Amino acid sequence: MLNFEKIKKDFPLLNKQIKNKPIVYFDSACMSLKPRQVIEAMNEYYFEYPSCAVRSLHKLGKLTTKKVKESRKIIANFINADEREIIFTRNTTEGINLLANSFGFKKGDLILTTDKEHNSNLIPWQVLVKKKGVCHKIVESNGDGTFNFENYEKLVKNAKLVSMVHTSNLDGMTIPAEEIVKIAHKNGALVFLDVAQSITHKRIDVKKMDVDFVAFSGHKMLGPTGTGVFYGKYDLLETLEPFLVGGDTVEYSTYSDHKMLEVPEKFEAGLQDYAGIIGFGEAVKYLETIGFENIKNQELLLNNYITNEINKLSKIKIIGSNDSTLRAGIISFYIDGVDMHQIALMLDEMSNIMIRSGQHCVHSWFDNKKIKNSARVSLYFYNTMQEAQEFINSLNKILQIF
Repeated sequence: MLNFEKIKKDFPLLNKQIKNKPIVYFDSACMSLKPRQVIEAMNEYYFEYPSCAVRSLHKLGKLTTKKVKESRKIIANFINADEREIIFTRNTTEGINLLANSFGFKKGDLILTTDKEHNSNLIPWQVLVKKKGVCHKIVESNGDGTFNFENYEKLVKNAKLVSMVHTSNLDGMTIPAEEIVKIAHKNGALVFLDVAQSITHKRIDVKKMDVDFVAFSGHKMLGPTGTGVFYGKYDLLETLEPFLVGGDTVEYSTYSDHKMLEVPEKFEAGLQDYAGIIGFGEAVKYLETIGFENIKNQELLLNNYITNEINKLSKIKIIGSNDSTLRAGIISFYIDGVDMHQIALMLDEMSNIMIRSGQHCVHSWFDNKKIKNSARVSLYFYNTMQEAQEFINSLNKILQIF
């Protein structure tokens, strides 16, 4: 059971009011709130030991090195990986770009994605099509948004890399990753999964999934902005060429040559965000104390309620399955002929209800479906039934105006 009294103490924003009304934060798919434990861990770095890791051998440098190493271990254990397989990045986008630029793709290599990819897992491959002549094909989903194995099995036979979003930020639906990986490996293809949305809501075990690469961001899982992780199986990471090079990536250099460090250091160029990495580790620790079963139950409770209430309203259409159990913590909806930015702005102005509106960096899907935009409610464990009820009440008032 979740202790909401304690949760409110841990998240300062939940105790804040604007114009004498509480804040209802329903935008966690974009950015989760940060508990004070994460903020305090980062502040401790800046106040107590603001120094360089690894390169500085004094007491403060050693403490920074120790704390960064601890975070790497915490995150590795969290996804059941080896510490050497954890590469710190700024976000999921950087991780995908690392893979796209380091893999060594050749002309004619086939990359498969879904039809619901975030721009971060679409544009890098489109750039490679123009730059290197690789092939990029899309596995179209079923009409209800579920994964289409028939389409997938036709295309994967010639694929070099399957690069897919695990849980969609568009509709909250999750693809059957383990089966997708098995089929890809059977056909000689490697698999990358964008787990930025899924890792905040469910346990990701990279060994159990047998996935070759994954990437995720700290800011979606209670952690600091500008932090992320790229994971790869160690033997595969050794074959990748570094994407960014310079300080902290080399063992030594001369005027004419250099020797690269081992994985993961050879991929972590320049001074790192030590405070962010330390805060990231603290965020993972906090998530572990909450527990994924509690997260799942709270999100499902609220999603069920909001979905049922929206289905009572005429003209509103939910994107993806109408089964709330398949949509994690996301309810994305639209009304034909209505700019959903207006709905979002009115919710904010009337009731301090903060949701996302637009095309959610999945412009390609909206263009294909000829849908202008949607409003997206994204839930997390710190949201309550009272907030869900306030959202429905406010939405009803707005719809009467329209």
